[in-house]
Amino acid sequence: MITLASDFGSPYPAAMKGVMLSETDAQLHDIAHDLPRQNIRAAAFWLRETIPYFPPAVHLAVVDPGVGTDRRALVVRVGEHAVVAPDNGLARPVVRRLADQQSKPTVSAFEITSATPESATFHGRDVFAPAAAAVHQQDHSRLADLEILEPIALEGCVDLTFPDPTVDGETIHGEVIVVDGFGNVITNVPGEHIAGAEWATLEGRSTPVVETFAAVKSGERLLTVGSHGYVECDVNRGRGDDAFGLSAGERFELVVER
Repeated sequence: MITLASDFGSPYPAAMKGVMLSETDAQLHDIAHDLPRQNIRAAAFWLRETIPYFPPAVHLAVVDPGVGTDRRALVVRVGEHAVVAPDNGLARPVVRRLADQQSKPTVSAFEITSATPESATFHGRDVFAPAAAAVHQQDHSRLADLEILEPIALEGCVDLTFPDPTVDGETIHGEVIVVDGFGNVITNVPGEHIAGAEWATLEGRSTPVVETFAAVKSGERLLTVGSHGYVECDVNRGRGDDAFGLSAGERFELVVER
């Protein structure tokens, strides 16, 4: 299969699908096309949290504020998976996660060197979609045989990492990574920091630490550990970003009450 993820909305992904369906009989599966627009870090987080649940596939991901510039276009092979993306850091977190899932991962990177694209503003259609189709048709162990790919060192590609929280005595200094569509504020604080606690103070305001949204009344604030393993700032049947006044990239202080 080929999975697709982008910040394109509609109808641009349809053009990419048309290109691929003209060149391959692959099953096409959408991950999302409403990723935060031009937000590489947020998109990289969601790719890391979704793609590893797929069976081996080609994963086409395009969030590309540098489209039309000299940024490279990449294919990164990780075992039986292949990630097709711009060289802007988008692919690096999910590549690491996929590699971590395998005992002896084979990781190799290639630059897409296809012909000059038809458009300087739609490389998703003109560069990445044809490359994803070609990779799907090729045995992954022989990607170097594809004329459109040139082997390169992954270490020379743009990297992207998520910040770690810092601990100063009883205070945890964290950062918001993303806010999801429900308004849940997903932080970079690993869940073990609040394990066993019943309350924690966030920016001076005490908030219950619970396992489920329904553990507090409708409209009340809460802290919990999300499915991704990080602390979330949420509201039962409401928006955590509004209640906590936090948005992606903002820093905060958290003190766990023991």
